[in-house]
Amino acid sequence: MDTAVVILNWNGRHWLERFLPTVLKHSAHAARVIVADNGSTDGSVDWLRKEMPAVEVIAMPTNEGFAGGYNKALAQVDTTYFLLLNSDVETTPGWIDALHAHLAARPDMAACQPKVLSHGGRNSFEHAGAAGGFIDRNGYPFCRGRIFEITEEDHGQYNDDRDVFWATGACLMIRAEAFRAAGGFDAELFAHMEEIDLCWCMRRMGWRVGYTSSATVFHVGGGALGYGSPRKTYLNFRNSLAVLTKHLRSHFIVYRIFHRLVLDLFAAMKFIAEGHAEHAWQVGKAHRRFFRWLPRLYRERKRLRKLENSPDLTGMYHRSIAYDRYILGWKKFSDLDAERIDQPPRRSKYSTASR
Repeated sequence: MDTAVVILNWNGRHWLERFLPTVLKHSAHAARVIVADNGSTDGSVDWLRKEMPAVEVIAMPTNEGFAGGYNKALAQVDTTYFLLLNSDVETTPGWIDALHAHLAARPDMAACQPKVLSHGGRNSFEHAGAAGGFIDRNGYPFCRGRIFEITEEDHGQYNDDRDVFWATGACLMIRAEAFRAAGGFDAELFAHMEEIDLCWCMRRMGWRVGYTSSATVFHVGGGALGYGSPRKTYLNFRNSLAVLTKHLRSHFIVYRIFHRLVLDLFAAMKFIAEGHAEHAWQVGKAHRRFFRWLPRLYRERKRLRKLENSPDLTGMYHRSIAYDRYILGWKKFSDLDAERIDQPPRRSKYSTASR
């Protein structure tokens, strides 16, 4: 077996009890199954060792977040492919085989994701990942099948294979060599946007990132941190600014960051108008932390420039997705200006990014 399914768990015993048996059923023939526990206090480790002896356990003493937790766990796993999986995901027959085949046929592709549907509404795309991720010029992420809070029903409109800008960390198959060459996740991000940051880094190194509808999973979403959580708002706004600062070209960075800060101000006003003052406060808190992070972020910019090799940034949307959604009222990926989304590359030569 050249694949390890690695589930990062933090006080998610109820999710493990619910979904882990299905993961084992659909994965035992093709992969090791590992649960990396992030300092849980709900008895997750004891339950795993007693009830799930076929599952390998990596027990870490403290909660290092999604980014730091995976970095520490994956450093202990020797395999060709990592398959990162949220604990609140229901897998389906053949899911590993399809993802494995997709990457194996594309040696210059670092990572890929399956179709991600909602566990609660099984004909609808799920917020985290949907049918592949994109990002607009201001750093706002969106997906085929999900633009901000609007998710589409699945009618087969994204039954294809294609390159995307980023793939979801909820179910992400990634080459171990690419993960390590990129330096893993940015542990300082803790959670949210870390997979976008990693995908952007790998793409700057010359790797591709993909989506395939030949594999499907069902995601509950918000298993560790609910979608309405103020903490999630803080992490998303802080990390989005950090990722932009790390990766934008020098001649764009000052204008784009200023533009993004103004847009965030409007987002905070929208929160207040909707009666969510705590979320508006978290936007301001995120900005304060971002400015304190600037020295670190510029050190990261220097590190990433050294890794850069024939970067391919197709998939960036050269418009404002916020304007298109809230001013023009566009709600679906098909509504967007397709000419402003760079098309995926057609390559055959193996990337030398990690050499």
